[in-house]
Amino acid sequence: MNNEQYILAIETSCDETAVAIIKNETELVANVVASQIESHKRFGGVVPEVASRHHIEQITITLEEALDKAGLTLDDMEAISVTEGPGLVGALLVGVNAAKGVAFAKQKPLVGVHHIAGHIYASRLEKEFDFPLLSLVVSGGHTELVLMRGHNDFEVIGETRDDAAGEAYDKVARLLKLPYPGGPEIDKLAAEGEATIDFPRAWLEDDSYDFSFSGLKSSVINRLHNAEQKGETLKPEDVAASFQESVVEVLSTKAKKAAEAYGVHQLVVAGGVAANSGLRKALQETFENTDIELLIPPLKYCTDNAAMIAAAGAVAYKQGHRAGWDLNAHPGLDLEKYGKRGQVPQDN
Repeated sequence: MNNEQYILAIETSCDETAVAIIKNETELVANVVASQIESHKRFGGVVPEVASRHHIEQITITLEEALDKAGLTLDDMEAISVTEGPGLVGALLVGVNAAKGVAFAKQKPLVGVHHIAGHIYASRLEKEFDFPLLSLVVSGGHTELVLMRGHNDFEVIGETRDDAAGEAYDKVARLLKLPYPGGPEIDKLAAEGEATIDFPRAWLEDDSYDFSFSGLKSSVINRLHNAEQKGETLKPEDVAASFQESVVEVLSTKAKKAAEAYGVHQLVVAGGVAANSGLRKALQETFENTDIELLIPPLKYCTDNAAMIAAAGAVAYKQGHRAGWDLNAHPGLDLEKYGKRGQVPQDN
């Protein structure tokens, strides 16, 4: 089609049924997301079995809607990409099997994509990568610093030793009796308060780029419990602001330290917590007087979506990554090992 290459992507790793189509690696032509948030609110979190059933109900509808929006057919696709992991195994299986069915029916190449690679490549839909770069991955299940010297070349130089940042947000939100999902609620509440409570920062060893948020979470629990015992009233807004200041200070400080130590050209922020206004502001302030370009994706690309899977899938396809008809869901898929699959030398 006049040198136009279309990649279709499917994402079902958690509670969003999503299908997207991109042209020539970075031009988005369709991005459809069917959210399940309302279904999971009553449970205070994602119920895997419920998520899987919703994916089954929505996958065909979402696929058809994406094709309609793009004005294309499955025959126009160069390849089919899909999130194979990490994520909820039942949810992943719905997307993987849908992608396999489409690819087999139309005899199109099938490309498995790592969910975190997708989050990282979301920024490439807005700006070309300039290697070496560092990615700060911050989501409900992951908090990592990932060094990239080239496309799909991932080296995890720092990671959480306990709770992920997004997980800590959700747990503190529950303590404050905020609705699900808790992260955005904490962010909104923090904007109305003042960081008057001195919560701890887990810096760990001097040479470590790892993170730890379990102690911070415990400190919030203890502070609220002690206040209750003493008959004190803590403003939820101030608790949220103090908690968020602790998290973003550690994230931004460690990201800058690692970025400078490794001499990277860009810091790419990735994951659902990249939508957090406090984190975005802290990172902008931290990197504004440096030579390191800060790439933070638009809000629509921060939470789970298939556009990011299409972006990562297009690069993986170009590098020669191919999946067989035995492609399965891999809930614990390793990012570094994923990146090493089928790589061939590239010009950029």
